[in-house]
Amino acid sequence: MKTEVKNQVITELENYLSVHKLSANEFSKKAGINSGYISALRNGKETASVSGKEVLISDKWYKKIAEYIGLELEQTYWEPVPTEQFLRTIATLEDAKKYGYTNVIIGTTGSGKSFTADIFVKQNPVDTFKITVGSSDTIGDLIDKVIEALKIPTAKTKSKKIREIVKKLKQLKYEGFTPVILFDEAEYMKQPALCAMKELYDNLFGICSIILIGTDQLTKNLDKLRKKNKDGIPQLYRRIKFGIRILPSIDKTFKQFLNDISDAGLVRFLQQNCENYGELHDVLVPAMREADRTGEPLTENFVRTIIGIPNI
Repeated sequence: MKTEVKNQVITELENYLSVHKLSANEFSKKAGINSGYISALRNGKETASVSGKEVLISDKWYKKIAEYIGLELEQTYWEPVPTEQFLRTIATLEDAKKYGYTNVIIGTTGSGKSFTADIFVKQNPVDTFKITVGSSDTIGDLIDKVIEALKIPTAKTKSKKIREIVKKLKQLKYEGFTPVILFDEAEYMKQPALCAMKELYDNLFGICSIILIGTDQLTKNLDKLRKKNKDGIPQLYRRIKFGIRILPSIDKTFKQFLNDISDAGLVRFLQQNCENYGELHDVLVPAMREADRTGEPLTENFVRTIIGIPNI
């Protein structure tokens, strides 16, 4: 990596720490980078002491810093586009953070929910935490993910872990922050996990916003469990009922994304074959990167070749 690029990374890191009022130690914990590396780089050094030895700080750490603070070191092929879904999600998250709301954001697969949530977290790195729910996560797994995101000691029992989570978030609130926890892909939450959301809500009301982000599978599952009167679900539903936000349908003409594409055949191909913004990204980004590398124009035939769909 060139020296001027390294210097740019360090300059942007200093700006990031200043803007977000983050200490170097806090940043190293959040970014998962050795605090010794951060300290050395900020002092103009390219080596750091590790286990008593001076070692050269690898380029990968500069890249990891850049990635965390949102500094693009390479050509960017996918910029945020102010779609209706993006604007609605950002507005919901900003209101929740400002006023302490608990919301459920529902949108179709590929509508940019996770992408937008990631942007919001980067804009609010000190007190906003995103947890991605896995399809096989138990309640214990989910609580452990929250513990890890908050960087707090691991207690031995589920109830003690929840108390530690509540304690940490209350501490942030008392320090003047406005904490938010985002649970992405929340449609994978099982009944015990949903009940834990009710417990967190009750303990953190007015302290921390809790946001569930998912597809309509989440609301359908809630309705099913509520109608069966499953333990804790009617109580949870009462708390979130008027906080559910349904995102608009995806504009499948993709006009906001395709304005710079001159090949009419490619535009038609994308409109006919992509169901959502995620699929559009998966087609266009590899093709645009390869077009830049080879100098080829971005056409329907070129894109078909890149993604392996035969030309007609």
